[in-house]
Amino acid sequence: MICVPFLISEQVKARHPKITYADLYQLAGVVAVEITGGPIIDFVPGRKDSIDSPEEGRLPDAKQGPSHLREVFHRMGLSDKDIVALSGGHTLGRAHPERSGFEGPWTKDPLKFDNSYFMELLKEESKLLKLPTDKALVEDPKFRHYVEVYAKDEDAFFTDYAASHKKLSELGFCPPSCGFKVTANPKTLALRVVGVAIATGVVLLSYFYEVHRRVK
Repeated sequence: MICVPFLISEQVKARHPKITYADLYQLAGVVAVEITGGPIIDFVPGRKDSIDSPEEGRLPDAKQGPSHLREVFHRMGLSDKDIVALSGGHTLGRAHPERSGFEGPWTKDPLKFDNSYFMELLKEESKLLKLPTDKALVEDPKFRHYVEVYAKDEDAFFTDYAASHKKLSELGFCPPSCGFKVTANPKTLALRVVGVAIATGVVLLSYFYEVHRRVK
């Protein structure tokens, strides 16, 4: 079975060959956050595709703790606040055993972007998924500070998540603005429409997966 979002992105790529895959996938993520209730994240196009893949092991190991998280993210110039804010992205989706060895959603509504991930982390008893790296966020005092802030203040989480997401998505990429704010233009607006199409495919596929899983 071919993934629906992949088919959609290929259709968009065929119609707009000048758009890079790097921009397409980043934009789809930005819009997916927005249409599921999350913050609007500033997006600037201009990324280049590459045929070279980075070496394995650059992503966090879900079985590790605070020191590992800092080792991975700090080397990218990200802070403790960025680590916790970006972890809040677990509010969407679920883990699949065939891909990660873990199974289940982190929140009661895995298709809604909100601050419930942090509220669940602070509960001692929860049947929802908590990876070792999730638990590390409440076990480490510096991480826990931000967990408690975001659990109480969704607006604060949204603001910090949007900033951290943008920072992460622009690592190794110098936007055409190079620090100057870019106002909306026809090209950017057209790209955003493209992103809506792809992100909608992702969300719909996830929705049908959840419905099918619950029926079973």
